[in-house]
Amino acid sequence: MSEKSIVTKILRYLKTVPGCFCWKEHGGMYGTAGIPDIIACVNGRFIAFEVKTPSGKTTKLQEATIRKILSAGGVAAVVHSVDEVKAILEKHDLLQGTKQ
Repeated sequence: MSEKSIVTKILRYLKTVPGCFCWKEHGGMYGTAGIPDIIACVNGRFIAFEVKTPSGKTTKLQEATIRKILSAGGVAAVVHSVDEVKAILEKHDLLQGTKQ
């Protein structure tokens, strides 16, 4: 499965989560290098997901950006599937009141 298809599945899932606003961050010359693929706000909590295939590797810049988000009190993680995203939301009690 390609990274693009994983991103699509995760976004499709996140759009079903009550209290979630999310988007795919597109890179390019006007974007900020190292920003994770998916940015979301779930019930007032900032979350960022760097999406990788099982064999994909993060860059040093991506790792540094994730550390900065975590240091600022946000949630950030490298994920490979919708199930991992669900687990992160559950870990941070962001699925309360949902039937996921």
